Amino acid sequence: MNADYCSAGVSKSEMPEPSAPSVGADAPPLLSVRDLLVRFPVRSGLLRRTTGHVNAVDGVSFDIARGETLGLVGESGCGKTTVGRAILRLIDADGGRITFDGHDILNISGGRLRPLRRRMQIVFQDPAGSLDPRMRIGSIIAEGLRVHRLVRRGDGAGLRRRCAEVLDRCGMPPSAMDRYPHEFSGGQRQRIAIARALAVGPKLIVCDEPTSALDVSVQAQILNLLRSLQERLGIAYLFITHNIAVVDYLAHEVAVMYKGVIVERGSVDAVLRHPQHEYTRQLLAAVPHVD
Repeated sequence: MNADYCSAGVSKSEMPEPSAPSVGADAPPLLSVRDLLVRFPVRSGLLRRTTGHVNAVDGVSFDIARGETLGLVGESGCGKTTVGRAILRLIDADGGRITFDGHDILNISGGRLRPLRRRMQIVFQDPAGSLDPRMRIGSIIAEGLRVHRLVRRGDGAGLRRRCAEVLDRCGMPPSAMDRYPHEFSGGQRQRIAIARALAVGPKLIVCDEPTSALDVSVQAQILNLLRSLQERLGIAYLFITHNIAVVDYLAHEVAVMYKGVIVERGSVDAVLRHPQHEYTRQLLAAVPHVD
């Protein structure tokens, strides 16, 4: 790894910061999703021709306020991850409208989409699989800074400071920059994945089951980290999970998804303490309790 990635003094003012969350009941949401539709082809026969479509996401609508968390909860296969990937334009939507920070992101592309991609990041479920094993940690974090031109070309010292700062915010030492992903535990790798997302100054992070592959004690540490980052930086989260307890701890609002449709949505207290839909009651009944 280049010597520019070694540890050095850090100027916290050099980190890109998201805007502080807007206040007031009339403030527009950071993210607004309306009637989102995502269809996948059904193929059959020897030639695998398309014989129909299945609606993986069927008319989903919700808002996420600046600096707040929406928990999107449901069983595996209900379409939660598809929603997150469609919002980030990692897969194509077949209908609906997605407005992020005032921009209709389904109808823009190329150079107009690039600065919005910087403001929307993702943390995946499997930290080991989401980090390139051939790259050192410093290069992994620096990649987004280079792509979005947040550091001047040839400014190795500035790049080094940015990487060190974001690792420090996520509870990792600057010395981690010179090591490979396999040298860290699962919880440490997820901290590194969060640091990579945080490095470019996002306003929204899609967290796709970010704690489900971790031990229970480590899950709590990662959730505490996400909460503290939100309080400090004003980041909004779309937190995708099947774990009701996680939603109860971290989210401000919750949307319950079943077979591609949101069946119940509201504040955490309203949905989890006073569920109206039978599927929500079934999810809550399945949560283990200590007698």
